[in-house]
Amino acid sequence: MENKLFNKVFLWMAIGLFVTFITGWFVSTNEVMYMNLFSGKKYLLFIILEFIAVIYLSVRVMKMQPSTARCVFLLYSVLSGLTFSSIFIYYELSSIIYIFLLTSLFFGILSLIGYFTKKDMTKMGRVCIIGLIIAIITAIVNMFIGNSILNLLLSIIILVLFIGITIYDVQKIKRLQNSGLPLENLAIYGALDLYLDFINIFIHLLQLFGRQK
Repeated sequence: MENKLFNKVFLWMAIGLFVTFITGWFVSTNEVMYMNLFSGKKYLLFIILEFIAVIYLSVRVMKMQPSTARCVFLLYSVLSGLTFSSIFIYYELSSIIYIFLLTSLFFGILSLIGYFTKKDMTKMGRVCIIGLIIAIITAIVNMFIGNSILNLLLSIIILVLFIGITIYDVQKIKRLQNSGLPLENLAIYGALDLYLDFINIFIHLLQLFGRQK
């Protein structure tokens, strides 16, 4: 069951990433659509819908029908792609592709560490999550302050925190394989966790090393 679960987890994570990136790229190439999306309060609405979708899926995924869980995951991937379209406007496509490949390699290494490590990463994972909450609150405050040095430091800190969270999440998924929970639902649960880890590592690597237009 172990390999079967992880095969499904990484398959659905890959599908989610593909849907997000294709959606973001398509919106960015359609000027009318992009302007409509980012005009007025529409962009805020999509962010709220994205937030609701990910919270709903995280809380309810084990109680859903597998087909429903897949649909909500794909819906979230599309909503994420809509808000993600801005990176295709601000960064060079070659830089986005390069950072994506770099993230994939880095993420693969982290996944192997999480899968094969014998050390219990639960405590580290909890510390990283608490640190992430503090960093996010600080980032929100800095939106009003506009300190560029603090913004750079936060990007580095959040990147490091997500390295730890990724290792923790992979180990957590490995442990859930014998939980008796439905395999299909577990696959979406794991895919969502790793999808979020991948996206956040990618975004912060892009902020640190990406070439803007």
